[in-house]
Amino acid sequence: MRTNYLIIALFLTVLTACKSNSEEKTEEITIKDDVAFLADDKLEGRQTGSNGEKAAAEYIAKRFKDLGLKAKGTKGYLQAFSFKPKTDPHQEVNYTIVDGDSTITGTNVIGFLDNDAEHTIIIGAHYDHLGYGAEGSLFRGDKKEIHNGADDNASGVAVMLNLAQKLKSANTGNNYLFMAFSGEEMGLLGSNFFNKEPTIELSKINYMLNMDMVGRLKQDSTLAVYGVGTSPILKQVVKANNSKFKIIENESGVGPSDHTSFYNSNIPVLHFFTGQHKDYHKPGDDTEKLNYKGMEMISSYIFDIISDLDNNGKLPFRKTKNESEDVPRFKVGLGVIPDYLFDGEGMKIDGVSEDKPAQKAGLERGDIVVKLGDSLVTDMMSYMRALSTFDTGDKTKVTVKRGKDEIEAQIEF
Repeated sequence: MRTNYLIIALFLTVLTACKSNSEEKTEEITIKDDVAFLADDKLEGRQTGSNGEKAAAEYIAKRFKDLGLKAKGTKGYLQAFSFKPKTDPHQEVNYTIVDGDSTITGTNVIGFLDNDAEHTIIIGAHYDHLGYGAEGSLFRGDKKEIHNGADDNASGVAVMLNLAQKLKSANTGNNYLFMAFSGEEMGLLGSNFFNKEPTIELSKINYMLNMDMVGRLKQDSTLAVYGVGTSPILKQVVKANNSKFKIIENESGVGPSDHTSFYNSNIPVLHFFTGQHKDYHKPGDDTEKLNYKGMEMISSYIFDIISDLDNNGKLPFRKTKNESEDVPRFKVGLGVIPDYLFDGEGMKIDGVSEDKPAQKAGLERGDIVVKLGDSLVTDMMSYMRALSTFDTGDKTKVTVKRGKDEIEAQIEF
């Protein structure tokens, strides 16, 4: 097993490889440079508690230091938390602080930009991923492969670091707490722990911005922004500062990413997301597939939102409807990845899993499901309601639009 000394040596070696001149200025480190380090094979997929994740944490901490951010963890820039993995997905995670009393230790990385302001904005992104294919992997190959998570979520961390550079000399109406979360893939553990053991007063937090999977802006420039209903002004600000994106809005502050932990502490949130893709939670999520120009655009857009809100004081919090409570429970799956950014009629397929009902029926990426059984499918919710009526072994028909054609296929669950 490698020691902490080897971890640091690895960190320094890869950092030096990324930058041949060790005297280069921090501002010359680009979004692409940060992604290149975090999604390198040498970090072995950054699984929570692994040596690769520790090397990533050291890298982010050094970036924070070079950017002039103050350490705001419990030990320098780092906030370690230990926990026992859940055996029941519905149980509450058992955090432990006593060393040796748990199986895994994750580490949040926290840097503070102090403007002597009354309130603080949280700007966060998770940096952990799935290692060689931990629970949550959608890869079905025979051999284990590294899940580098370039989009999920080296992209979000790189944009966060880019925003830290931009905010060093601008928008001083708030302080800024930059956070790289661990344990997101295991259930939002790092952000949840911070809200239980905060290193600043939660009452002083103005709002929270979360970047999770912002690396694959598509050709139509569709960007999802979740949480616009968590403060009355957010929907207006999101719209007023947009000139480049096709924005898909969602009011809810609850979703499968770290902003949920802050929403649950009555803090307004926004989550930025460029959509699912066929490489999600697979080894194919690599650096060469990212849209770096798109990431620069998203960073500038978020900066404009922060600028617009700079003189607004503390934003009021508003509870939103939790859409997840309305999601029907279902016993079967079609075996597809939905296109969550599709705003047309039906459920658009963004990926098809191998050896699942959809593939066996001949469905393809880009097909739009418009009917499942006797139920019309007009959006994601109606698709899930239709799916919830079936059991294993049931057979039915599915109708999809493929280009200008309508195709009917037989499905067996």
